[in-house]
Amino acid sequence: MILVTGGTGLVGSHLLYHLLRENDSVRAIHQIDSNLNAVKEVFRFYGSETDSLFNKIRWVEAGLNDIPELEKAFDNVTCVYHCAALVSFDSRDYQKLRRVNIDGTTNIVNLCISRHVEKLCFVSSVAAIENGAEGEVMDESDSWNNETDKSDYAISKYGAEMEVWRASQEGVPVVIVNPGVILGAGFWQKGSGKLFSNVQKGLKFYTEGVTGFVGVQDVVKIMIHLMKSAVFNERFILVSENLSYKNILFMIADALKKERPVIRINKIMAAFIWRFEYLRSKITLSSPLLTRRTAKSALSNHPYTAKKIKNLLEFEFEPIENCITRISTELKS
Repeated sequence: MILVTGGTGLVGSHLLYHLLRENDSVRAIHQIDSNLNAVKEVFRFYGSETDSLFNKIRWVEAGLNDIPELEKAFDNVTCVYHCAALVSFDSRDYQKLRRVNIDGTTNIVNLCISRHVEKLCFVSSVAAIENGAEGEVMDESDSWNNETDKSDYAISKYGAEMEVWRASQEGVPVVIVNPGVILGAGFWQKGSGKLFSNVQKGLKFYTEGVTGFVGVQDVVKIMIHLMKSAVFNERFILVSENLSYKNILFMIADALKKERPVIRINKIMAAFIWRFEYLRSKITLSSPLLTRRTAKSALSNHPYTAKKIKNLLEFEFEPIENCITRISTELKS
């Protein structure tokens, strides 16, 4: 039995489809307020067998800190894909990030150890890779430095990785993947999906910061391949291409047949916007559209290399332009 956490998220939902296509026996964890129909919608993007595959999923309602329910979810489990996580760059979510990303991973790791799980795959992030100087290409060897400025999200993902490495020391083989910005169909109102929905609505602004991007289908294919391989106790950066947000937004606009964004946001404008958003969010008790962290990220140049996974699996990533064209078609449909 395979267990997937975060089954109603972007990576988890696409992963479930590919696992079920191979007729694997799959159990997935979801929370009480999660939308199972969103997973079914993701399945529909792939075309055939939507309902029959979706109905094979054995859903278990459990939070990552709900130990009794997690214990039930682990019955007869041999392999675990830990995809569940909270993504937030709002400083007010620091404690929640720790509870979900670090404490939640601690619970998953403890159960993997006590149930003698055969292998654990953890979805981390390039945020847990130490940032070098502007423009310096980073790889898996870049070690974490506690003295440098980090986002709360990055700290929580690094803390989660430390728990996963503890599992490896306790006899559970593990693999960690560190994807860049993951692009995929579905979930248009959060994460990278908002890039597509905002452009469709007529987004006017862009930045020229550079980071790594990767298609969700490549991410889940590599995860499955690694879990079936003899590779263990290794981490892998998953990035197809390093591109500017300007290039990404322009490609999305072209694919959706919308006007390209025309206003470039510089550091001065970004500083004003995130401060305004901070005050607005305080008054309205809502989430800021831009934070100091996301503003900094949108203007920074931090490329990554996926040479390690390419050489190991002889894997060719899908070009980002092709990925964007397909996702845009799925959004329009």
